Amino acid sequence: MLHMFEGIIPLYKPKGMTSHDCVMKMRKLLRTKKVGHTGTLDPDVEGVLPICVGRATKVVEYVTDMPKEYEAEVTLGVSTTTEDASGEVIAEKDIPPTLSKENIVVTLHKFKGKQSQVPPMYSAVKINGKKLYEYAREGIEIERPARDIEVYRITFIENSIQQVHHRMSFRFIVTCSKGTYIRTLCTDIGKELGYPAHMSDLTRTRSGPFMLERTLTFEEIENRKNEGLLEQVLVPITEGLIHLPHIEVNESMKGKILHGQVLSANNETPNEPFVFSYKGEALAVYQPHPLKDGLIKPKTMLKTI
Repeated sequence: MLHMFEGIIPLYKPKGMTSHDCVMKMRKLLRTKKVGHTGTLDPDVEGVLPICVGRATKVVEYVTDMPKEYEAEVTLGVSTTTEDASGEVIAEKDIPPTLSKENIVVTLHKFKGKQSQVPPMYSAVKINGKKLYEYAREGIEIERPARDIEVYRITFIENSIQQVHHRMSFRFIVTCSKGTYIRTLCTDIGKELGYPAHMSDLTRTRSGPFMLERTLTFEEIENRKNEGLLEQVLVPITEGLIHLPHIEVNESMKGKILHGQVLSANNETPNEPFVFSYKGEALAVYQPHPLKDGLIKPKTMLKTI
C-alpha cells in the first residue's frame, strides 16, 4: 500500500518550483501527508533536495544540519536587490579585462573557514515574527543579525571565466555549513574584488550523503511508482543519520529504548546526540540529559512499540 512507504527520496529539484511546491507534489504522487523537505532551495535554484517520507520525516532536522555542496556562478559588474539574477539592478560597474584568474582564485581562498554572514533581505529568515522578504517587498530595510557559518572548501572551476560587454562571470564549487547563503557569498566575493556582483546560477550538488548522481526527477519517480518499483528509490532512514555516532544494542536494551526510557550513561556514551540501533535499524536519537548528570534521554523516537 502506498501509505506504507517510508524513507528518503533524493529528489532533483527543478528550477521554477519552491521547496514547498516539491513537498506538495510528492504528497500527491505518494498519496501521503507525511512528507518533508530538508533545507529550502530558492525557486531559481536546482539540484539535490532530499525528501523525507513517512517515519523518515522525523530525521528532517538531522539531514538539514549536514554540510551542503553547490556549484555557483558569480557575475561581476552588476548587483541586485535580491543578490541573484531575479532582482532589480542597484549598482553597475565595468569590469576591466585586467582582472585576472589569479586574483579571483586568491579572493575565493579568503572565504574558506569560519565566518559570520548577514542574511539577505530577500530571505525567509524571521525577525519579529515576520519574514525578511515580506519587509523587503514593503521597501523596509531591517537590521539583520549576522550568523555564524563555515566554508569547508571553495574551488574555482577552471576555464569558467566569461567576459561579455564589460561584465565578467566565473564559476566555483563550495562546501559549506547549513544556513549559508550562496547569494550573499557571491556578492561578498564581488565586494572583496572591488565590484558589484550577484549570483547568476546555482545548483546544489550534494546535501549530506546525497549526491547529484543519486537524484531522481519527478518524472523518474513517477515512472518507478507506475512500475511498482518505488521501494527501490527510497533510501533507509539511517542514511539521514549517518553523521551521528551509532550504538548497536541487544534485545533487552531495545525494549527500554522503544519505551523511551531515561537511561544511565557510561564511558561509551557520546556527549552529543547519537543513534541507538538494533540489527542496523535506527530506533531513536538519544542525547545527554539537560538537567541530570550521568543520564541520557530520547531526543527523537524513530520507532515505538
